[in-house]
Amino acid sequence: MNQILTEISTQVHIQTPKTICILGGGFGGLYTALRLSQLDWGNTEKPEIVLIDQGDRFIFSPLLYELLTNELQTWEIAPSYQEILENTGVHFHQAKVSEVDTDNQQVKLCDGKTLQYDRLVLALGSETNLDLVPGVVSYAYPFRTLADVHRLEERLRVLTATDPEKIRVAIVGAGYSGVELACKLADRLGEKGRLRLIETGDQILRTSSEFNRQQAKKALEQKSVFIDLETKVVSIGENTISLEYKNQIDEIPVDLVIWTVGTRISSLVQNLPLAHNQRGQITCTPTLQVIEHPEIFALGDLADCKDIEEQQLPGTAQVAFQQADYAAWNIWASLTDRPLLPFRYQALGEVMALGVDNATLTALGITLDGYLGYLVRRLVYLYRLPTLEHQLKVGFSWLLTPIIKTLSQGSRE
Repeated sequence: MNQILTEISTQVHIQTPKTICILGGGFGGLYTALRLSQLDWGNTEKPEIVLIDQGDRFIFSPLLYELLTNELQTWEIAPSYQEILENTGVHFHQAKVSEVDTDNQQVKLCDGKTLQYDRLVLALGSETNLDLVPGVVSYAYPFRTLADVHRLEERLRVLTATDPEKIRVAIVGAGYSGVELACKLADRLGEKGRLRLIETGDQILRTSSEFNRQQAKKALEQKSVFIDLETKVVSIGENTISLEYKNQIDEIPVDLVIWTVGTRISSLVQNLPLAHNQRGQITCTPTLQVIEHPEIFALGDLADCKDIEEQQLPGTAQVAFQQADYAAWNIWASLTDRPLLPFRYQALGEVMALGVDNATLTALGITLDGYLGYLVRRLVYLYRLPTLEHQLKVGFSWLLTPIIKTLSQGSRE
């Protein structure tokens, strides 16, 4: 009798589906969840896949800048998780993570719920570090989320309503985000704008290709954006920014400061009892598994990871997107007794917006700029949008919008 009960208990245990918890709904987390939902689990019972994020929308961050110039609508680049995950079998839970108990394999949420996991994906990303310079927290505007966009929009609305002779904007950081913001805002503000791009290094776009760097310089010059290289921000006031150049400090009047530099790993991630590097990133193997915790996978900004060729990987959307495919496969392999694959990063090139209807692209030996670069950039990002259904909706909108605008202009004439 006891043997029969043991066999029944064993069968029940085998039939109990595993649970995969994915923390963070950015490129790494969401695309891992979508890929897991598409894999064939064969005779193995499909696990429960739970995606957890404190927001209710996925942000396709490379297109965030187009909201400032009304080139795109919010629904196109920030669809809700419920919409994306409909009919995928992935469960979405909107909540903030309060604790991860790695010993008992539990995730505790701020809403009081506790989830048991068999596999855990850490994809919480990073956050803007606003503690680098006095005054940043109080007076500067970060640019990473929809809330940041809305806050910036309101500030621009207030500034425009006062009808000043010039709207003085300082953008700190001449990386991709800073350059794209400068070009978009220059187009939006037109002759009313007086933009200044501030960079501590001796060149803009330090990690970019030479072609993209030169096209960016050309675009910034055409839009009359001042570039301050080898310049350090000392402090930010309510209507001023203090800059240090060659040991001389100048206080400059400004109406708006946008902060695009400095990221940090959240305290939640840094406090986990896992292997970390000096920056607080979690150290993982080429299979994206955390050292000494093969049931935990880490990817994106918070992961200190080298691929199979010992490449140190940058914290970009392109890397997280590719890691998601490997993470999903390796989770599937670990639950179905198959070999895991070490991550192999493929640099597919880079695209960058340089204003309205203008972009630059370098990929596979091809270089494009201007309107053609803009069109190819749109197509590249359309392909990267989550789910075929959303791609079709957005693609149809992009095709229809110019036609509607043309017909509207014709009727007014």
